[in-house]
Amino acid sequence: MEPVLVTKLNFTGDRQADLVHHGGYDKAICAYPSEHFTKWTKRYERPFFPGSFGENLTLAGLTEKEVYIGDIFSVGTAVIQVSQPRQPCFKLAKRHGLPDLPLVVQQTGRTGFYFRVLQEGVIQQGDPLILVERSLSRLSIDYVNHIYYMEKTNVEAMRKILAEPALSKSWRDVFAARISAAANS
Repeated sequence: MEPVLVTKLNFTGDRQADLVHHGGYDKAICAYPSEHFTKWTKRYERPFFPGSFGENLTLAGLTEKEVYIGDIFSVGTAVIQVSQPRQPCFKLAKRHGLPDLPLVVQQTGRTGFYFRVLQEGVIQQGDPLILVERSLSRLSIDYVNHIYYMEKTNVEAMRKILAEPALSKSWRDVFAARISAAANS
């Protein structure tokens, strides 16, 4: 794989058809842990490989339980920050011919996550992802997924999540709306 420039909005040459839900400042890079591929292969009795989940970066040794909203990493000459969990959509089901896949991804918490780009740079295959700064809030992707999908009325947890300044605008808006709805009910 040739080196590729990652900008504030996406990888150069990466085309997202739906810019409302993919790419952009808070979702410039989609990452997916390679540890999940064997679980998906076993469940669906078909192979899953790097890129199967539409990710830009396939990671090893960093799952949703070990990464926090706001963590900052360097990769190649770029500096990136974790902004939100990935929300699987119908396109994932269509790509694999598995109608239940997006729901199962949500239920298992094996969603992957997004990075925003703090410093544009060049990345190439094999570049290590190096932790530069750990978020003080310690809100793992796994925890945020759990509150988002399972504990939708846990106002205290949502307030804690909203206190993390690195949380993406779209997830911030959802949690704020849920808190507002709870206050008005």
